[in-house]
Amino acid sequence: MQAVASPRTFSPPIESFISADDFLKMSNSPEYADCRMELVEGRIVEMSHPKPIHAIVATELGFALKLHVTKHGLGIVFSHELGFVLERRPIGRDTVRGIDISFLSTERTSGLLPDSWFEGAPDLAVEVMSPSNTVSDINLKIRQLLEAGAQAVWVVDPVTRAVHVHTAQGIRVFNENDSLSGGEVLPGFRIPVADIFPA
Repeated sequence: MQAVASPRTFSPPIESFISADDFLKMSNSPEYADCRMELVEGRIVEMSHPKPIHAIVATELGFALKLHVTKHGLGIVFSHELGFVLERRPIGRDTVRGIDISFLSTERTSGLLPDSWFEGAPDLAVEVMSPSNTVSDINLKIRQLLEAGAQAVWVVDPVTRAVHVHTAQGIRVFNENDSLSGGEVLPGFRIPVADIFPA
């Protein structure tokens, strides 16, 4: 009697994800020196270089924030899309996001600054919208920042000339005729929204 072979079971290949530590090694290597990348849930996402209006808006707002923070000794303002490890998950599904402008309080920056990315979100994260941004990704980024501990996320839109302030309590929109305040995260900070954008 001929033996009947048992049916073979085929398992789909296991998708590999990149950890934050491996992503750091990649970003430090020469072949990736000129690349702009983020790590989103274990996958590398390439980003386009910012356009002039993006740079102008980020510079104006970043300068105003730095003046206020330095004057009152509140902490440090970073620019140039500093990296933050927002999620560390099993099997390497980590998330490392670059933030256009970020503020960390004195308590967060006491001692030596790390020779790597910061763990967790900044106290304040500022994102300047670009044409390459999608609604789904910016919403995901906001959620990741708030869940990782950000007190506020400002999304600055050069097209509508408005600032959307996201906190755990909800969303508030500041239009061109309004003044943007720092709220609890940056007490005393205030700037006319119109001053953020080119005339």
